[in-house]
Amino acid sequence: MRKYEAMFIIKPELSPEEKKGLFDQISDVIVKNKGNVSQAGIWSEKKKLYFSIKKCQEGVYYLVNFSLTDPALISELKRLYELNENILRVLITRQDK
Repeated sequence: MRKYEAMFIIKPELSPEEKKGLFDQISDVIVKNKGNVSQAGIWSEKKKLYFSIKKCQEGVYYLVNFSLTDPALISELKRLYELNENILRVLITRQDK
């Protein structure tokens, strides 16, 4: 299994319940695609963005470390995350260890 790290920028105006639901959805997408989430959590709360993204000046940064059996599924994960309107940006990188 290869290890990956995903950084999400989330809309800052979500309520705590909406954030929790979104974080659960992020993990569920990985698990449904035969992945395993090893660590997940908020990296930075309401950080000012250098430039606006989808008319938002701030964002919540959410970091997820996970492993995946098939590297070809990364593009599918990105596609699924981009469909969610509460996710402003996502960056998935492979960890070499």
